[in-house]
Amino acid sequence: MARGRLVLALDFDDLDQARRIARSCAPFFATVKVGLELFVAAGSRAVNELRDDGFAVFVDLKLHDIPETVRRAAAAIAELGAAYATVHAQAAQQMLEAAALGFAEGSEARAAPPTIGLGVTALTSENAEKEVVVGRAEQAKRAGLQGVVCGVGDLYQLRAKVPGLLTVVPGIRPKGAAHDDQRRVGTPQTAIRSGADLLVIGRVVTRAEDPGRAAEAIAAEVAQATTMEILVDGGASR
Repeated sequence: MARGRLVLALDFDDLDQARRIARSCAPFFATVKVGLELFVAAGSRAVNELRDDGFAVFVDLKLHDIPETVRRAAAAIAELGAAYATVHAQAAQQMLEAAALGFAEGSEARAAPPTIGLGVTALTSENAEKEVVVGRAEQAKRAGLQGVVCGVGDLYQLRAKVPGLLTVVPGIRPKGAAHDDQRRVGTPQTAIRSGADLLVIGRVVTRAEDPGRAAEAIAAEVAQATTMEILVDGGASR
């Protein structure tokens, strides 16, 4: 039940190491995230080889440039077979529309399931007013993006005011875990109960002494929270 809602952030500069960690956590994560560090180190190989390992791949490059450059980059990401990809939602509407178009064009060229475009509302290392997050989510939706990346604390208001978007939530920490450089964090249980669709988990698993065991513990918490969500309201809040 939990595996489909968990994304493992592979923040490494070594593809072999990233794949070893991903494989050790495969029973608990259906999706892995390739961010800037791993993409710069390994490029498209990271996406291709992790897909070959059986994972859906979330390419998190947070595109932000002139519209034509973003369109072409988005198309290239989609042609790699990325399941999800990000663009900065603080950008102008024209750039977000170009990203949505690029994701659609690249998916069509590959004749594969469409890449889901996600607007990053605000980084979890930054403070952000909820009104700003909601405004950026509204802009992302108007541009044709299918989802947003947001903090746990933004979920309730965002879902109420901008329904219909996939919500992807980083900054997930078990109770008592260090926040590191992230300010807007939340527990897996809080995120699920607040309406998160996908939870991005990074260092608390990948830097753990036993990543597989750490992944299992988080998956168990997510499964319990998801079960409670279904029992309480049938998932109506989502």
